Order: sequence, then structure tokens, then C-alpha cells
Amino acid sequence: MRASDTIVDVPLEPAPSRFDLPDPRTADGDVVAVGGDLEPGTILQAYRRGMFPMGLPDGHLGWWSPVERAIIPLDGLRVSRSLRQSTRRYLLSVDEDFDAVIRGCVEADRPDGWITDEFVDAYRELHRLGWVHSIEVWDHHRELVGGLYGVAIGGLFAGESMFHLARDASKVALVHLVVVMNRGGSLLDVQWQTPHLESLGAVAIGRDEYLRRLPQALSVPGPFEMDGG
Repeated sequence: MRASDTIVDVPLEPAPSRFDLPDPRTADGDVVAVGGDLEPGTILQAYRRGMFPMGLPDGHLGWWSPVERAIIPLDGLRVSRSLRQSTRRYLLSVDEDFDAVIRGCVEADRPDGWITDEFVDAYRELHRLGWVHSIEVWDHHRELVGGLYGVAIGGLFAGESMFHLARDASKVALVHLVVVMNRGGSLLDVQWQTPHLESLGAVAIGRDEYLRRLPQALSVPGPFEMDGG
């Protein structure tokens, strides 16, 4: 781990947000609120209330809580024979090079890319404070070929983005995340259901059920707090 990537062993609580985000149950659609900022206290408040930030098409900052929320049950990950073979092809690490992972997610070829410089700076600071973690996937030449990152609060891990430069690399990162989560995590949030995530075992449980499960997940020490992954 490089010195610039060093994070704390126990997450540091930032100053509270100057904004008070609403209860997602009051929203008719996926967008709960508009505006605010990306200060650490605001972002953590959002995740603790079942929301996450993402830009809107008009450029404003939106706070989202999908009506159809998707999770991956920690005992329900589907690992095909070919994916199992791929897990032997790579080397895995946790929090070894967060900056490279988030850059890889930014540079991934996506027409709907939403990770702006402002988001990069915000999640980099949360990583420094111990709330955001990355999984790195390396080939045997120690070249980074994939990874993912997300927010960890207690037993919750809210996946934000992933990327791959080699076959199955992002899937292998997800497999390793589930291994880590099974050491003490309880809720793996993947935001929206997609055919790709569904093929890996993701299920849509709905916002109400997600919000019912969230407090218990937040109340327990998570796997990243136990030994840094």
C-alpha cells in the first residue's frame, strides 16, 4: 500500500451535514431530494437514510433511493464454472490502490458516465476517513485489470461502481467482496437491478424492505472495521 493511499483502521466521523435530507418513504419516485453538497457528513447521512448521490440529467445533484432496490444476498452469489476458473487467474487486494480503481471506473467506456471530478474528490476523502473501500484485481504481472469501490458503514456495503480491463475482472472483484462481506457484513446494496447483476444473483427487494433491513446492518461492526479487509 502506498503512503498516499493509507486510510485509518477505524472510520473517522466527519462534521455533520448542514443539510437535513428527507425520509425516502416520502418520495414517489427514485429521486428523493435535489441539491445539497458532497461533504462527507452529507454523503454519510444519505447512506444511513437509504440514499446515495448521483447527478441528474440537468446537471443538478440528486439524492436517490430506488423504489425497486437491488441487493446481492451474501449466500446467493452465483458463480459459474467459467467465473470460478477466472478467480484463479487473478490476484486480489483490498484498499491497495483506491485512486487507480476510481480512475478506472471514471475511464470506463460508458455513455451515461456520472463520476465527475467532484465525486472523485468526495469519495477519495471518504476513503481517507475510512468509509469507502476498494477491491483491486491484478494480473500476474501486477497490472491492475479491474476493481470496484463502495461505501461501508457497519454491516452495509453500498457498491458504487466497477470496471474491468480483462475478462471477468470486475466479476472476480465482486466475488472477493462477497467473501469479505461474509466475515461480518449483512447487506450488500447494488442500487438498481440489471440483467448483468441478476445473472450474478442480485434480487430486487424494493425500497420499503431495504429501509427495513438497513438499521440492523448499520448497527453492527462491519468486516472492513475488523481487519481492514
